[in-house]
Amino acid sequence: QVQLVESGGGLVQAGGSLRLSCAASGRTFSTYTMGWFRQAPGKEREFVAAINWSGSNTYYADSVKGRFTISRVNAKNTVYLQMNSLKPEDTAVYYCAATTYWAIAVVTTTPYDYWGQGTQVTVSS
Repeated sequence: QVQLVESGGGLVQAGGSLRLSCAASGRTFSTYTMGWFRQAPGKEREFVAAINWSGSNTYYADSVKGRFTISRVNAKNTVYLQMNSLKPEDTAVYYCAATTYWAIAVVTTTPYDYWGQGTQVTVSS
């Protein structure tokens, strides 16, 4: 069992930056692929970024490529999402998720077994 707790959300102006954190419980964090997803009101949950167990491989949604960076520190059981050049369309609840799977399917919600409660990010224009 893995418990995930996100933090770092808030209100920021367009062009600003935020760093989200996701702290995981358990001693097996380093074996999990970690993903970030987001969900805006009235929309489906969508993929943002994913990172493999070692941090050596990542995937990004086209909409955030070049602006967002996913990283992890296994010794701290934490995964991060650095968000730069934020846009109003980035406004959403951001969720982290964990899976033992690593393949292209990690860009979908399907393989993820554990989810955090989410943190709100609001970007004003």
